[in-house]
Amino acid sequence: MTDPRPAPPRLAAPAEARARFRAGLRTPTSGWCGGWTQANLVAVPADLAYDVLLFAQRNPKPCPVIDVSEPGATSLSVLDGDVRTDLPAYRVHVDGELVAEVDDATAHWREDLVTFLIGCSFTFEDALAQAGVPVRHVEQGRNVPMYRTTLPTRPAGRLHGPLVVSMRPVPAHRVADAVRVTSRYPAVHGAPVHVGDPAALGIADLDRPDHGDPVDVRPGEVPVFWACGVTPQEAIAASRPPYAITHAPGHMAITDVRDAEFVVP
Repeated sequence: MTDPRPAPPRLAAPAEARARFRAGLRTPTSGWCGGWTQANLVAVPADLAYDVLLFAQRNPKPCPVIDVSEPGATSLSVLDGDVRTDLPAYRVHVDGELVAEVDDATAHWREDLVTFLIGCSFTFEDALAQAGVPVRHVEQGRNVPMYRTTLPTRPAGRLHGPLVVSMRPVPAHRVADAVRVTSRYPAVHGAPVHVGDPAALGIADLDRPDHGDPVDVRPGEVPVFWACGVTPQEAIAASRPPYAITHAPGHMAITDVRDAEFVVP
């Protein structure tokens, strides 16, 4: 079991958080910078960028695009920082294989990379907590558990792969509240994709997530699953494109956009 991490600075500003990550702090970002939107990162060579965009368009639940850079750009309109250094951890993929996990991607960056920022469910966790729905991985100081499912995504160009989901245990009498709250955030995965039996998603053991850490599911609680922005990383592993850089699961980009901008009535 992963040791609990120190309590995240919920009231930190995005620029302060990014400076700490740039200085070498490596930590999952759930609970950081309350009220500010977090995002998954995928950077691919320009000749693969259309395939990623099409994959996202065909799979909007796991891949809601918040912003896309010009080739070679290292900042975006929603993030006034450097995407090579300002996340706590990155993964480098060559021919679909994970070849490095680093806290600074500068040495691996290429001038032809196009960066996609994809919505993250960490964005709606403040709203869940305010509605009285527990966020167990934050309570326990762990990374959110993420699972590779047996559900396929819609292929696009050279990309295909399984849906990935994140899981949060919710008291049975609060599941409707969790659905109501998160459905108002379609740009960051929105409502759950499944409630209840993990076997329906092909998940054999909740205590063995494919990414992140296991969390306690207590008596009277139901596992609730949301589409996850790690889905493109599984597509990279399955499709084996020549090169890609992503965030390490749970180690997100913290943007300069407020969560409130992604709420729908």
